[in-house]
Amino acid sequence: MARLNVRDLMEREAKAQSRKDQWRTIYEDCYEFALPQRNLYDGNYEGGTAGQRKMGRVFDSTAISATQRFANRIQAGLFPPQKQWCRLETGSGIPEAQTPQAQAALDAYTTRMFEVMRQTNFDLAMGEFLLDLCVGTAVMMVTPGDEATPIRFTPIPQYLVSIEEGSFGNVDNVYRKIRMKAEAIPQEYPDAEITPELADAISRSPSKEIDLMDAVVYDYETGVYCYHVIWPAKRQELVYRTMKSSPFIVARYMKVAGEIYGRGPLVTAIADIKTLNKTVELVLKNASLSISGVYTAADDGVLNPQNVKIQPGAIIGVARNGGAQGPSLSPLPRAGDFNTSQIVMNDLRMNIKKVLMDDTLPPDNMSARSATEIAERSRELASNLGSAFGRLIDETMVPLVSRILYVMDQAGYIDLPLKVNGVEVKVTPVAPLAQAQKLQEVNDIVQFMQIANSLGPQGQMALSIPRITAFIADKMNIKQDLLTTPEEQEMMMQQMQAQAMAEQGPPTADDGGATMEAMQ
Repeated sequence: MARLNVRDLMEREAKAQSRKDQWRTIYEDCYEFALPQRNLYDGNYEGGTAGQRKMGRVFDSTAISATQRFANRIQAGLFPPQKQWCRLETGSGIPEAQTPQAQAALDAYTTRMFEVMRQTNFDLAMGEFLLDLCVGTAVMMVTPGDEATPIRFTPIPQYLVSIEEGSFGNVDNVYRKIRMKAEAIPQEYPDAEITPELADAISRSPSKEIDLMDAVVYDYETGVYCYHVIWPAKRQELVYRTMKSSPFIVARYMKVAGEIYGRGPLVTAIADIKTLNKTVELVLKNASLSISGVYTAADDGVLNPQNVKIQPGAIIGVARNGGAQGPSLSPLPRAGDFNTSQIVMNDLRMNIKKVLMDDTLPPDNMSARSATEIAERSRELASNLGSAFGRLIDETMVPLVSRILYVMDQAGYIDLPLKVNGVEVKVTPVAPLAQAQKLQEVNDIVQFMQIANSLGPQGQMALSIPRITAFIADKMNIKQDLLTTPEEQEMMMQQMQAQAMAEQGPPTADDGGATMEAMQ
């Protein structure tokens, strides 16, 4: 594919944006009622006021708190802060004889990768990334940093991004809206072409914000990603690069056939969220009527409703208040109490929490929790995620690790480039959410060993302790350098036999004679 010009890029971005606009109603409702602080659909980005209130129509915070809790649980289960949540392992393409040495080297690379990541803002960025994923589509940009921050993780609001899929359902092309100060452009893009118009804008108004667009388009012929930075207002290309790895990580929580963008749990729960919000609004209005009341005043020449003020209630002028003349002032009967609304609201809150996986075992803020309960929580969350768990691994964890290793290789943090393709090197999640499934396999092995031992010598002969030990160590992600090699095991076995013979001592003459007599 030939290099795209500015016109072609802008046309492709416009088509991608038009397809995304079909999702505006769905995503806008989700952000307004569940993530109002991250809502850019309210016109703030297009010309609103920074710091404006975003919860004017929100009357219930159930969805907001449940969404935050959903993101926190996913992060704690798959990407726990300041912990190692994956492991680089050898694939089937590595010969079995070289596997121990290769795995030891990959363990060292894994340790190095997480040492670098602890110096970055990954934990903060992942929290915001998962909030957007709860809506359906999340985007993160991974770029090289400096000495203080080796890698930069930038969660991109879903509102600013439009995407295109490739032939196999992968997101190959990404278009992003950027707004930055004119003076920051040369700092952000050192290789940018400073055109006369841009130089004039920087000199005249360095603090004025300029709208840009960057695009990553995959070239199938060369197998590289083409990175462009466009100034749409002037139709000028400021930056052009080619790279082997895309800086954008795009994840979809769940995807329907024929659709590009994802549908998250908030899309499922939005009907209940809006119904609950409207019910609470009506209850509050009814409560205000109960507190202040609405009154009627008889216009009988004695009471002038125009001059009577009863705060905070209201007065409605009428001809009479019952009877021949009736009282001059009478309270207006209300339509009824909303006592039954409490039942409706409780049911809606339970449904919302259930969809957002906030209906777990006993509250996890209790003081005493056993290891079994914690493991059961992780196993329950993994089962509730279902297919979304696999998509989180395939579209988030694996591309994220591949991109991090690529950036580290370019910066010289690792000696050899690693090809994460599942054949030579594969990414295995070791976070609590993934570990819960592996521990079940370990429990099955332990139970089998207990049964085999109970069968006596014949059952024990069916067990290969070295192989079982290696299997359990692999499932529990024990580093290779903590295990003995086959050579070390053989040496230890010889030492144990020699020690046993030394303790037994050489046979004496009496023992020899007794032995001969026994043989005769």
